Amino acid sequence: MSAELVAMVLDETAEKMAKAVSHARTDFASVRTGRAAPALVEKILVDYYGTEVPLQQLANTSVPEARMLVVSPYDKGSMGAIEKAIRNSDLGLNPSNDGHVIRLTFPPLTADRRKDLVKMVKQMAEDGRVAVRNLRRSARHDLEQLERDGELSEDVRARAEKDLDKLTHAHEAHIDQALQHKEQELLED
Repeated sequence: MSAELVAMVLDETAEKMAKAVSHARTDFASVRTGRAAPALVEKILVDYYGTEVPLQQLANTSVPEARMLVVSPYDKGSMGAIEKAIRNSDLGLNPSNDGHVIRLTFPPLTADRRKDLVKMVKQMAEDGRVAVRNLRRSARHDLEQLERDGELSEDVRARAEKDLDKLTHAHEAHIDQALQHKEQELLED
């Protein structure tokens, strides 16, 4: 019975940690590099007939060349709202509208802007690591509670905590790898 409880706590924690890593990677994708990427604009909220809707639900995005992103709205009536949402976003882009599609041209990043973006990505990575550590603390609390309730022995809990630490370090390593990749992407021309 105790092995099943430990496995359940560890599996649940591993699943939550994987979601935290995935969230950190999604945050990294939203940081603009010198290249165009659909992930940069997909989550922008557009005021579509009084409702806030993510851009990915209103338009198709494509990358015809490295520094250009083309947004093709499904409903041509939403073009003005999409253009306004992109202009008001923190991306610093000026959309050009030809009546059929919206073109976004990405200027090359300056060295100072690259350094600022690296700092921002490092903070996102730290937030991800903190989320993973909070999940570890929560799982430890659950294991200690099981021990207090007499469901686990002290040595089983100690082994489970070692497994939990290994799990934590593995998920932190995934975040660090994603951070390293994003940093390289930001610093290359």
